[in-house]
Amino acid sequence: MPSIKNLEMAAALSACQNITVKKSLFSTKAVYTPTQSSVKPVILEYTPADGEWMEHLLNLPLGKMAAELAQKGKPAVVPIGHYRLEICLSDDHQFCALQLFRFVDFKYASVFEPRFYEGQDVEIIVRLI
Repeated sequence: MPSIKNLEMAAALSACQNITVKKSLFSTKAVYTPTQSSVKPVILEYTPADGEWMEHLLNLPLGKMAAELAQKGKPAVVPIGHYRLEICLSDDHQFCALQLFRFVDFKYASVFEPRFYEGQDVEIIVRLI
């Protein structure tokens, strides 16, 4: 499992007012403050075609995203891809932060700024991953 401190969006996650980052000698942990739920990072990678589809889905309003997911399913994850999705999800599914990156010029470039979801909106994002 990746470490929160190694994520590209680590600074944005630390700046979120509903997240408390606890650092110790060997680890860095994040907690969603309103529910005291642990936040865990996940990194998913996609092919160019599925990455573009993921970008399209993430730019839709949540209602339309849910409808399109129900109709077409979710993008397939690959071991090494041209798109990388960093996700931080609370154990109770009440908080989610995500950011999509595209591999360009031998590095991952941000497609958009980190996005934060809370409450019922997180359930739609969970269906996406």
